[in-house]
Amino acid sequence: MSERTPNPLPGPEEAGELLDQLLDPLLDDFTLWFARGTVLLDHCPESVMPLGERTALAGELDQASRALAAARALRAAAPVSMALDLQTMAPWHRLVLRCWALAAELRKAGVQVPPLDVGG
Repeated sequence: MSERTPNPLPGPEEAGELLDQLLDPLLDDFTLWFARGTVLLDHCPESVMPLGERTALAGELDQASRALAAARALRAAAPVSMALDLQTMAPWHRLVLRCWALAAELRKAGVQVPPLDVGG
């Protein structure tokens, strides 16, 4: 009699749980950083970023926040765990990097930015 080797791949239910465990915190991070980016822009002087750039970035953050909310709603409405396309998330990653860069520039300029109230 030959010994059966266990299937190393998770079943659909386990894969869905794993997907949720990985994706949900990532989406939470996007939500946090889009909100933080808005706070950063609210405290950003002209010397760090010109008004036109701040306005454009604020628009991008708003659009990304709306897209993220729509993606969350679609995932919540799906009968099974649902992934998100990397092409959907790549611009969100770039936007978070821009928020990080703005935070660094504000720190370098000595601008005090209040902490983000996440207790809501």
